[in-house]
Amino acid sequence: MKKILSLLLALVMVFAVVLTFASCGESETSDDAELPTWYGWEGTKEVAKQGSVNTTASEVSLTGDVSAVKIGLIMIGDETEGYTKAHMDGIKTAAKNLGIADEQLVWKLVVPESDAVVTAGKQLIADGCTYIFSNSYGHQAYMQTLAEEYPNVHFVAATGDTAAGLGYKNFSNCFTGVYQCRYVSGVVAGLKLKELIDGGKLTDANKDGDNYKIGYVGAFNYAEVVSGYTAFYLGLKSIVPNVVMDVQYTSSWFDFDKEKAAAQLLIDRGCCIISQHADSAGAPTAVQEALTNGKTVYSVGYNVSMLDACPDGALTSATNNWFVYYQYALACAINGSDIATNWAAGYEKEAVTTTELGKACAAGTAEKVAEVVADIKSGKIKVFDTSKFTVGGKNVTWCYATDTNADWTNDANNVISDGQFLESYVQAAPAFALRIDGITELN
Repeated sequence: MKKILSLLLALVMVFAVVLTFASCGESETSDDAELPTWYGWEGTKEVAKQGSVNTTASEVSLTGDVSAVKIGLIMIGDETEGYTKAHMDGIKTAAKNLGIADEQLVWKLVVPESDAVVTAGKQLIADGCTYIFSNSYGHQAYMQTLAEEYPNVHFVAATGDTAAGLGYKNFSNCFTGVYQCRYVSGVVAGLKLKELIDGGKLTDANKDGDNYKIGYVGAFNYAEVVSGYTAFYLGLKSIVPNVVMDVQYTSSWFDFDKEKAAAQLLIDRGCCIISQHADSAGAPTAVQEALTNGKTVYSVGYNVSMLDACPDGALTSATNNWFVYYQYALACAINGSDIATNWAAGYEKEAVTTTELGKACAAGTAEKVAEVVADIKSGKIKVFDTSKFTVGGKNVTWCYATDTNADWTNDANNVISDGQFLESYVQAAPAFALRIDGITELN
């Protein structure tokens, strides 16, 4: 998800959410009095599971005229930026499979999160596009504006989070279960960390007390990033329990220099694994340079393989198979049918994966990855298993969903059930925003 919003807007949203959370229920013990009331601990809140949104969609057979469809595509970047490239590759592959010609895809590339989205959308509509997709969270508000003005055109704001609450027939959100492959990439990192520990490769500089230190370069402190870094941490912790993680934010989704500097700061703090939720190769480049200079540190990337930037230290990258969604959505466009208001899928539909394993991976990594993926698919592994983490030293047993009707008022819908936080439960986009013990945000 792309959430390149202004810092001011982000702060406004954060304060708004905090205010609504504070009114969403009272703590039932004096111990909880100064703690946030949007999540609870054992014994404080009864689980009342409600029905979830349509988080997956069945395959769609083609019944319409493929030659009649025209698709508009508004992208935050282009092929030079990993996140957008993943979307573009998925769209092109899906179109080819469905018989959609190149000239039926109308691209608007490097469109900023501004009124430029509305301008691009109106140009696409003038060109005859009746289905329009954008790939950045910051595009969402402008796509909503277009949806209100053009009810006969269907708009999809990928990685967005307001469609469920708005209820517009011609406006949708989509995402993937990327937290699942984040967890798997954490397992890959955990196996490497265990190898380093067993081989005596780490020193006291790589430890905080009895815990080994790892780092994470994050773009923004939004739920998507928090969900991702928490899943990564829990995956790694499943292999090496005594580990703590520092998170350094860059306040940008794509800034090579900032990401490299953030990674270097984490390396200087003794972190021996550096992962990321940021789109450039800045962090892996810092890892490669540190390795060359004799440091013991390895990289886990995002979106694309980082082996070119970090051939000696890249382990793998968590990534999305956007093709899975776009094949579904473009088939709907061909048939002139409705696209699911919220769509999200993970390993069960092969919508997420990890990239090729680097040469630095520990022995047996491929076999362990296959095992963990199978256990996620079967439900044996629950990524946000509430028995595996604490907040303030306590187990969390209830947590309200994020806003589902676009009014920035918290909705009383517990998303913890069956011993897990149900990610992508009331909306396609990630909602996990708990700050669990063992992870420290440095800024």
